[in-house]
Amino acid sequence: MPIEYDVVIIGGSLTARYAALVAKQLHAKVALVEPKLNYGFYYHQAISEIGNLAQHLRESVGLSIPGSQWETPEKSPISVVLPEAMLYAQGVASNIEAQHSITNLAALGVDVICDNGQFQSSPHLAFAIGDASAGLSQRLLRSRNYLLAIGSRPSIPEIDGLLATGYLTLSNIWQFLLYGRGKYSPNSPTPTPPKNWVILGGLPQSIEIAQTLARLGCNVTLVVKGSQILPSIDPEIAKLLQAQLEIDGVRIITQAQVTQVRRIEDKKWIQAGDKAIETDEILVATGQQANVEGLNLAAVNVKWYQRHLVVNNKLQTTNPRIYACGDVIGGYDFINVAKYEVRTALNNALFLPISRVNYRCLPLAIFSQPRLARVGLTEKKAKQQYHYQEILVLRQYFKAVAAAQIHNKTTGICKLILFRNGEILGAEIFGTDAGELINIIALAMSQNLKIQQLENFSPIYPSFTEIIEQSVQEWHKQKLNSDLARQEFIESFFHFRRDWNI
Repeated sequence: MPIEYDVVIIGGSLTARYAALVAKQLHAKVALVEPKLNYGFYYHQAISEIGNLAQHLRESVGLSIPGSQWETPEKSPISVVLPEAMLYAQGVASNIEAQHSITNLAALGVDVICDNGQFQSSPHLAFAIGDASAGLSQRLLRSRNYLLAIGSRPSIPEIDGLLATGYLTLSNIWQFLLYGRGKYSPNSPTPTPPKNWVILGGLPQSIEIAQTLARLGCNVTLVVKGSQILPSIDPEIAKLLQAQLEIDGVRIITQAQVTQVRRIEDKKWIQAGDKAIETDEILVATGQQANVEGLNLAAVNVKWYQRHLVVNNKLQTTNPRIYACGDVIGGYDFINVAKYEVRTALNNALFLPISRVNYRCLPLAIFSQPRLARVGLTEKKAKQQYHYQEILVLRQYFKAVAAAQIHNKTTGICKLILFRNGEILGAEIFGTDAGELINIIALAMSQNLKIQQLENFSPIYPSFTEIIEQSVQEWHKQKLNSDLARQEFIESFFHFRRDWNI
């Protein structure tokens, strides 16, 4: 049987559709196998923006959200409720779906197959479409290489009573809010959402959803196992983020193990540590696991470990002809990281397998408000990996930035982690425009620029980018203060100039 394709992409994620588009742009012959696709990410982004708008208007004119903690005695001319926001989000998701549709991919020449399938190793490595056990004929897709971009699904912890009580996950919360079990209002085609929420887990998405629901008038409790939310980020920044969430109305319970869940009458009860919490709905966001069931991976020697596929630095699985990318190989679900992995995997699968992933300069962002963004090493990891005396940490606060004062967005901090010679090891930013600011630092790191090479960087004034300029100035100041010989030379030089007769 001849090889039909240059690459067969097994999908069910936006990463897979992006991979099909990139492969086609490289003039490869591509097949995309896709059973279904979830646009929950775009629902979340759209709802988050509605929540931010609601917060901004509330701060500006006293926004009234009916039935919420922000309801005012007098009727406000501005009112935002979650069902209306869900209708808006549905429109956003539909527009984005049209842009990434399989129809467009098919028009470009991608062979799109909307069905399930599994690998087979004999007589040749192939991906079989259809269910032979049901008496259906199978179509065999043969390719030089294969790419798994199948995404992941929520991993549900074993908690006494959770399954019987019922819960939501990151994969179905937005569909629930749009079409769910809430009570229908006579004036609205969408259900009234639950008022009280408990969110289990400290994933970035759970923090984003907690803040969004709180800003839209829900009572939200966030329960995490660790001593801080997002244990991988800087403790100072974690405290700022937690404070912001609490200001927005999110109740945060740390170092709490959930031991049981019960339904009593029409309410759900959660035992978290020594606290019993009453709620209307539970969202479980404790982790993800790869969607590998039914693919017959064992037959083609593809191994997984701790719910994720095992890959090398070329993104090859334990079968070198099968590549994988996205959250199916572990880590948080960041689309920019998945796209980077797609490009690396396709370069190896379609040409020579010589490209290796390097995550050092890839920026990450959590879509809280303000946003939290990072790249490279944190202060703690840098000091663990290198000698303490070689590491320099620059802190700049948003309250010192003119644009932050003008827009009343003074909450935030920018931390740069450097070698004393100016080499940038990493950065963490919490504040307005953090996602855009971290891109500048990531670009500098990718081009191996030292901080002193940003000295002539003069951003538009006023703008939040000024905080990077201030960081450069702080580096010069700290370097001078630590170099006594240079200080003495400069002082002597100016003393000489003042005594020189003109």
